[in-house]
Amino acid sequence: MARSKTAFVCTECGAQVLRWQGQCPQCQAWNTLVETVVEAASAAGSRFAALAGQTARLQPLSALQPREEPRQPTGLDEFDRVLGGGLVAGGVVLIGGDPGIGKSTLLLQALANLASTQAVVYVSGEESGEQVALRAHRLQLPPSALQMLAEINLERILNTLREAKPRVAVIDSIQTIYSEALQSAPGSVAQVRECAAQLTRFAKQSGTALILVGHVTKDGTLAGPRVLEHIVDTVLYFEGDTHSSFRLVRAFKNRFGAVNELGVFAMTERGLRGVSNPSAIFLSQHSQQVSGSCVLVTQEGTRPLLVEVQALVDGSQSPNPRRLSVGLEPTRLAMLLAVMHRHAGVVCFDQDVFVNAVGGVKITEPAADLAILFAIVSSLRDRPLRRGLAVFGEVGLAGEIRPAPRGQERLKEAAKLGFDTAIVPKANAPRQAIEGLRVIAVDRVEEALERMRELE
Repeated sequence: MARSKTAFVCTECGAQVLRWQGQCPQCQAWNTLVETVVEAASAAGSRFAALAGQTARLQPLSALQPREEPRQPTGLDEFDRVLGGGLVAGGVVLIGGDPGIGKSTLLLQALANLASTQAVVYVSGEESGEQVALRAHRLQLPPSALQMLAEINLERILNTLREAKPRVAVIDSIQTIYSEALQSAPGSVAQVRECAAQLTRFAKQSGTALILVGHVTKDGTLAGPRVLEHIVDTVLYFEGDTHSSFRLVRAFKNRFGAVNELGVFAMTERGLRGVSNPSAIFLSQHSQQVSGSCVLVTQEGTRPLLVEVQALVDGSQSPNPRRLSVGLEPTRLAMLLAVMHRHAGVVCFDQDVFVNAVGGVKITEPAADLAILFAIVSSLRDRPLRRGLAVFGEVGLAGEIRPAPRGQERLKEAAKLGFDTAIVPKANAPRQAIEGLRVIAVDRVEEALERMRELE
């Protein structure tokens, strides 16, 4: 028997090399090359020979008419929000998250809603049909025509899907599927990439909306090569603490909608339920005013959210004070402390500084800078901020306060939730007054901190 041909594939960018190296020559990542079995040369040659001599038809861009893709609502409003309005025919969605966070529960609920009006198929590679039926019974889902398939062989799955012709199909999960064309084990880089490519090709040809469930690594990223994220149309991630009842679904890529959209769910005995007012779960209800707490108006996609940012500043007992950030950008914390020292004279070099975003939400936008500074100064001085105050704004190295996108929507959301005062960048000051909200516009860090002290 001929020896199988192997190669080393980078799990980050998908590049192939013949021998193992410590660093990928393409993306320069370290320790990402994994040995895998590649497709036989005869199979690749026959595929190339079949395409030889064929040409594709060129079309001028002006002759193509854009059209809006029709949506298939899943019946879960928060899930539809993240998808951009619903599933798209022929679209491929990749959804990842920690084990037990609720991926299978959410998709089973969505398919149960869709099964009443169209043909849907749930392919389970990790659980038997009886286990899926037990979950549906536990969630008290209504009886439906949902078709169930417990299979991990790619060729059998594709043949079944071609015969059933479903409008929506779920593959749970892509790491358990294997193709007989490759000799490597299920879950390997080659199998994951080949199975995803074959399923995506089927979805585009048949018009079936396909949802792939992906495992995540210890770092929280999708297992397998990063090329998997480039194949699909939409990439969703489940976020949130498994010990908490709230779950967040965030879109990191969406060819048919906005990115960075956020869906908020609450885990109940009957599955995941959408949260109509997500700002309420990110705002702590204090019986009395406390220091080190500031309300940030952040923007997640098209949705403004109010999140409480907490800071604790305490004297350091070591020569190297600690800087810890949870839910916020950790690299910006040291920069903000340096800007505050240089331009506002607030010294924290001998203090431990801890910053946290309440509710398990992850905030990556720089508009959180001003709220972080206010929380730090409040904790350092042990003076609570004024009740009803909301802030946002990016802080530059020169001490300027830069504007944030969609400032008008942020201010309207703060006013709707009962906040009466807002400190914002001068460029975000509204042209027309917002009823019930006093807006204070600032353009420097020292001016913002002075305004904060005047409101105490």
